[in-house]
Amino acid sequence: MAALFKLARSHRGIQQGMVDHFCDVGICIVHEASPQASSTFRMRLMLVICRLERSIIGPMLRRKFFGSLIAGSALAPVAASTQPSVGQPVQEPYLERQASGLPHKGKVLLAIEAHADDISQMAGGTVAKLIEEGYTGYLVRATNDDMGDSPGLGTPGTIGENVLRNERDNANVAQALGCKQRFDLNYSNHRMADVSLNELICRLILIIRIVRADTMICWDPWAHDEENPDHYMVARAVEAACWMAGRAHDYPEQFAAGLEPKEVQDKYYFARRPEVTRVVDISAQVGKKIAANKANQAQGPGGRLGSRLRTSLAKRNLRLPLLGNDGDSADRNYIREFVLRVNRELGAMYGVQYAEVFHYIPPGAAGADMDPRVEAYVKEHAVPL
Repeated sequence: MAALFKLARSHRGIQQGMVDHFCDVGICIVHEASPQASSTFRMRLMLVICRLERSIIGPMLRRKFFGSLIAGSALAPVAASTQPSVGQPVQEPYLERQASGLPHKGKVLLAIEAHADDISQMAGGTVAKLIEEGYTGYLVRATNDDMGDSPGLGTPGTIGENVLRNERDNANVAQALGCKQRFDLNYSNHRMADVSLNELICRLILIIRIVRADTMICWDPWAHDEENPDHYMVARAVEAACWMAGRAHDYPEQFAAGLEPKEVQDKYYFARRPEVTRVVDISAQVGKKIAANKANQAQGPGGRLGSRLRTSLAKRNLRLPLLGNDGDSADRNYIREFVLRVNRELGAMYGVQYAEVFHYIPPGAAGADMDPRVEAYVKEHAVPL
């Protein structure tokens, strides 16, 4: 609480009269920031408020609290995207920086997406970073993206054209991020709820066992406010497959083909409004993230939007210096300025240039062979027979 007061009073845009009592439990918050307050400060302030809400306010007050606090405010997207869960210890998200050398050499990364634009937007920098640090990367796309995307974002086309364009785009995304191979499961877009969950789990278990996956990157199966059924259906299957792939009695017929059980060790879950426990510094991977988003020409929101805007302005005898003198520069600069804006703002919050955020599940968090406390006790007290 003292940290919140100190943060509020130390900023020029916050005045003493702006600190109010909230509810009847004596929770003091900064109710309204001055318009002069920087966006970075406002986001940091919202994170503090989120942590207060997590540790003090009960679940019954959650909707009322955030609804009254941020309704109509420019802070709303930031607040929603950083809201932690109730009942967890209050702690700062861990900042994962670029590691030197190849600390992950020999490990396997599996990045699973529902659509061709998911990984590039939500986790492209992190995938590229982990591969640079030694991981062998694989990209799995669940749907064939036959529905295309919202008008104005990508390249309009028929269903058949959408399938072909997105398949090509996804291959280019995998290449841009440094993935060794990609798998397309080719379910119909926006129809994942019709797919047998066990069928999808089985296919993912097979892939996990084939590539011997250690680390998973995917949509968060427990995130709130997710409207796209493909996202949460794929995420549910991934959560189960990561655990079941390590069990000897789940789909044992796969062992006849020479496969072995392989449980995924840790997971980076992303979401529209994530529970942020890990922040990844992707400043060194911005070029690859831009290239991956540029590859999403069928869907956008990167693709060719920069060159399209440049052409549109030229017809009106206008130009934007940001877009440069050619189509390629226009596309890359457009992506850097607009598509990666959220990554730039997140980076500013944590003292780096660009960042991606995740709900990180560490090794042993879900079903370790031995309780870590028991393992530590054995290590300290075990004696020879």
